[in-house]
Amino acid sequence: MKVEFTIARRLFGHRDDQRRISRPAVTIAVWGVAVGLAVMILSVCIILGFKGEIQSKVIGFGSHVQIINYQSLYTAEPQPVAVDSSLLHRLADLPGVAHVQRFATKTGMLKTDEAFKGISLRGAAEEYDTTFLSRHLVAGCLPRFSSDTTYNEIAISRLISSELGLEVGDRVFAYFFSENVRARRYHIVGIYETHLTEFDNNWVFTDLYAVQRLAGWESDQCTGAELLVSDFSQLENTTAEVASVMNRTQDQYSSTYSTHHIKELYPGIFSWLSLLDTNVYVILALMIGLSLFTMTAGLLIIILERTNFIAIMKSLGSTNGQLRTVFLYFATLLIGRGLLIGNLLGIGLALIQQQFGLVHLDPASYYVDVVPIALSWPLILLLNVVTLIITVLVLIIPTFLVSRIEPARVMRFE
Repeated sequence: MKVEFTIARRLFGHRDDQRRISRPAVTIAVWGVAVGLAVMILSVCIILGFKGEIQSKVIGFGSHVQIINYQSLYTAEPQPVAVDSSLLHRLADLPGVAHVQRFATKTGMLKTDEAFKGISLRGAAEEYDTTFLSRHLVAGCLPRFSSDTTYNEIAISRLISSELGLEVGDRVFAYFFSENVRARRYHIVGIYETHLTEFDNNWVFTDLYAVQRLAGWESDQCTGAELLVSDFSQLENTTAEVASVMNRTQDQYSSTYSTHHIKELYPGIFSWLSLLDTNVYVILALMIGLSLFTMTAGLLIIILERTNFIAIMKSLGSTNGQLRTVFLYFATLLIGRGLLIGNLLGIGLALIQQQFGLVHLDPASYYVDVVPIALSWPLILLLNVVTLIITVLVLIIPTFLVSRIEPARVMRFE
């Protein structure tokens, strides 16, 4: 094998005849592999980034796991369930649970002199993880979240702000309907924007105590508890663990607990995200096909152009197998050059987009304002290895052309 590789390397580095027909073919083959790999890297990074961005936003609104009243699944208005401090600690001690927080929701309407808007008022307590909201805050600050005091502060989305003509510092009336109409006047302290229309169009954040009073619930009652898991890949296992403890149990008000993870609560969004994988598979297949086509064509041209070399080597005693190995090594060196260029091109463009966000999107259609990038080095390495293996295996076929070249016939024509 050392002899075959040495010959292939000498052929690969041979530059004495720049007029060879194979030069453009080699260049096209190398760039075919390079462009194919670069497109595959960018496609994977963009899809991973897009899925991660959308997924993180949905989880930011709804957490990983929710424990709610079983009756809330069948009613328009959420039903309360008791979540006291002892239950919070009990849930936090379960395996895989990283954080636990209470929440309460109440549907209502914001009204100004010129317009009105239906909303879902979402109350949070002092243990609420504000990381997500803080990252998407575009003006002002977050409301003061509390379970025992109301500050009449709210944070609205930029979408609601634009529709109602409201800004930070304004005061607005909100109306809530049950047996009777309740009116509250809130102070807008913050504006957030996530570009997820389904949520931005409805959700308004305030303190937990305000929603409890509006709903007429006890101090230990709320819509439910939200759990953040330490490992999202173990979401279903952690949910099953929580469900085994909570499901079919009742609180002191005879309300039954029910446990659901985020994929069950928003199946449409996660089904849509899973469909994006199909797009990636199609792109990968097309790009690998491009690499195979250019490399096969290039290798055939190289073999045909070197019939003299093949004839001489056969005359000196080289076997067909040895010569096929030489050209296979030669093709592998070409593929390696293409992979190197493709990595530099694909990873370089991905890093530029990740750092500077040069390519923008319409957030109304794509839910993000710039093309998101998520670099996964194991996947990039896997793309390189798979491309190399598939291409080399397929190129075994054109090397059999070597067997059809007869030294006597070549020498006679020469």
